Amino acid sequence: SFANNCLLARRLIERGVRFVQLFHESWDQHGNLKADLKKNCEDCDRPSAALVRDLKQRGLLDETLVIWGGEFGRTPMVQGGGDDGRDHHPNAFSMWLAGGGIKPGFTLGESDEFGFNATTDRVHVHDLNATILHLLGLEHTRLTFRFQGRDFRLTDVHGEVMHKLLA
Repeated sequence: SFANNCLLARRLIERGVRFVQLFHESWDQHGNLKADLKKNCEDCDRPSAALVRDLKQRGLLDETLVIWGGEFGRTPMVQGGGDDGRDHHPNAFSMWLAGGGIKPGFTLGESDEFGFNATTDRVHVHDLNATILHLLGLEHTRLTFRFQGRDFRLTDVHGEVMHKLLA
């Protein structure tokens, strides 16, 4: 279960494992959204919160960066002819970060009243990656390699560290 994996992740972190990734499948609902999303949230919410609490209680949260997110959001309107499905939506969605140098209890960004587009303090994926790399002690602009006459980096030619998120 995801809860068991959260416990295992905490144990791995306690033993010095530097990178741990947890995965919970079946978020790709295009139908039966209400029931499936409720089940996924029940599977993930409490265990994720418990993981953060456990890390904090053990003094590991300051040096452990926890990132929770998905590949994209869901459209704020119904998909198809039914009333219980939504399509993929890259324009506005949420992620949360904890520990590892992130400012606690801070929200960055807002969407329009329909949840369709990010409107305030938008964070591009390159900015998120630059911030994560910064928190890991890496300067994202120095991670550059030349290929076929062009300089490439993990944050492409974009990416700014989101200093508002840093503790």
